[in-house]
Amino acid sequence: MGFLKKFFRNVFHEGATQAATSSSFDLLSDMELETHLSVSRYGDFELTDALRPSYDLKVRPRQGYRHDVYVDEESRSRVPVLMAAVSKERLFDTFMDLIDPLGPVVDVVLETSHDPSGSGHVDLYREHIDMPVLKSILFDFEDLLTNDGCTGIAVLNPNTPQEVQFDEHKLLIVYGSPLETFEHRLERNRVRCDEKIRFLTEAEHVHSSSEEYHEQFQEMYMRLGMDENH
Repeated sequence: MGFLKKFFRNVFHEGATQAATSSSFDLLSDMELETHLSVSRYGDFELTDALRPSYDLKVRPRQGYRHDVYVDEESRSRVPVLMAAVSKERLFDTFMDLIDPLGPVVDVVLETSHDPSGSGHVDLYREHIDMPVLKSILFDFEDLLTNDGCTGIAVLNPNTPQEVQFDEHKLLIVYGSPLETFEHRLERNRVRCDEKIRFLTEAEHVHSSSEEYHEQFQEMYMRLGMDENH
């Protein structure tokens, strides 16, 4: 029952309502669910422990990146975006490679949805941290960042402005312009451009976490010098 205990958050695609959706997990037996959640490899793509796709596999996990645009709701400004899915064996190293161009001093945002009351996400902010110090801390928490479905992190340079996000779905998302440097770094990590790629966030999926990861998260934000209690 390990996976049934770990995978607890059933998430539908953005914009859907609970009343208007039906889950591909609804009619599964415990054995069928356990079997599905235990599958981590799809072809040459390996998922981390943080996420599993819907039982009907409406989006099949695979590696690649595409271009997108983020539209700010208030200013209506349009920000170029890269979104990438990277197989587990290259995911953390690719993230560490992507944050290098942000500069020697950056800001950091930690995102958590560990709250069992389901009250949503909490963001914790740290300004002005030296990149070598940040990287040292990130290496210490590689397992948490890679395998916890309730932890996300963003590293940004507000002066550029550019941002690299390693979100709780274990997607790598780059905001800002120009994007060429980040494209080159994705390519050298064998992540190819595919404008038709779909990500697990675009269909039903389930997240995994644990009390141990929650405790590691608390240690991490204290190491980063974030004051807010959570």
